[in-house]
Amino acid sequence: MSDNSGRRRFVGGAGISVAGASLLSARSYERVLGANDRIRVDLIGCGDRGTALWKRFLAQSDVQPVAVCDVYQPYLQRAAEMAPGLAREEDFRRILERKDVDAVIVATPDHWHAIPTILACQAGKDVYVEKPLSLTVQEGRAMVKAARQYDRVVQTGSQQRSGPHYQKAVQLVRDGVIGPVHKITAGYTRNAMPGFLPIELGPEQPTTLNWDLWLGPAPKVPFDPFRCLYHFRWFWNYSGGQMTNWGAHNLDIARWALDEVGPQAVTAFGGRYEIKDGGETPDVQEIIYRFSKSLVTWSGREVNRLRDEYLVFHGTLGSLSILRNGFTVTPEVWRGRRTRNTTPAMEPLEEAGDPRLMEDLHVRNFLDCVRSRQRPIADVEEGHRTAIVCHLGNIATRLGRTLTWDTTTERFQNDEEANRYLGYTYRSPWNAYQKL
Repeated sequence: MSDNSGRRRFVGGAGISVAGASLLSARSYERVLGANDRIRVDLIGCGDRGTALWKRFLAQSDVQPVAVCDVYQPYLQRAAEMAPGLAREEDFRRILERKDVDAVIVATPDHWHAIPTILACQAGKDVYVEKPLSLTVQEGRAMVKAARQYDRVVQTGSQQRSGPHYQKAVQLVRDGVIGPVHKITAGYTRNAMPGFLPIELGPEQPTTLNWDLWLGPAPKVPFDPFRCLYHFRWFWNYSGGQMTNWGAHNLDIARWALDEVGPQAVTAFGGRYEIKDGGETPDVQEIIYRFSKSLVTWSGREVNRLRDEYLVFHGTLGSLSILRNGFTVTPEVWRGRRTRNTTPAMEPLEEAGDPRLMEDLHVRNFLDCVRSRQRPIADVEEGHRTAIVCHLGNIATRLGRTLTWDTTTERFQNDEEANRYLGYTYRSPWNAYQKL
């Protein structure tokens, strides 16, 4: 797949400037890692996902932890206690100023993925950034541009790509083992009724939380304990609900197996119908994507836990259903032309998976690429293309209509209302990092 990172992406909306507002020169801290050198790593974002990643990085023998960063002091303290002698910072920019850092982990809420990643690339540091890669399409393209311009290794936290059984499943689909695949079903369902309550933070802003820095480039709003920590995911200014949470995993594997840049069209409907906790993202959502030779559907449901198909490739010879603990292939039986055929079209297949191994392999792939300077398995361009799929689904849901997408220009065709969703203007002072 071609690398379009050099193309101009900022027409028709606000995009991040990579050339301006540079924190540091990418070459100023460059060093060549020897075989016995330890990779010096910082953590930006010490929430539950951040500390889980931190634990896996610390388990690698060639990692030297240096510093941790978070705007919420209890999280910062928890991460700092996982290794002796770590520096602690509230502002990630102090982290990026350090000369003793080779790579950073960005495990912040989604609206804080782009700026630290871009500035880290400018500062000559490699980046492991959690999925979804971006909050908007324009952010993602700017992140790709920064990685390429400053020759940085940027791994998206789409760890399913490192799972051996996912890799085998993708190869089976590409090799036609289950026959031509013209339909892929993806989804995530659970029962979250009647909604969520902030249980960790009280109604008043705690002194241990820098709320203004937590908001960062997002619009200024009064402190709301429900908006931060885990539940930021249900607000459009910070995330995209389960579409960008689990969709970023399952649709990534679907797109990878199809070996396509992205869809040509998307239609979607949904809303927050029953969960009345103040969140904004859908509790029921149905999306259809049209790729060049396949339809891909996403079914999201937060109001009923009966599991639909999590990720299934529907081939003419068999159906491959995959989860993190393995996959199964169920043969089809051809009964066309009114025959009584009962012979399966192929043999059944089964493969086990190990979610913990998958996570470790993904971290290891990033660290190996930091040394080799090769692109990782979930390179920033791949993370961007999958994030686009998720963003398109949400935009179509919010507009309630079919949208046509140009994968080359990364814009909707003949729909300026939809194109306005591709980016947003950061609030001051963070707009200094954005091309207006």
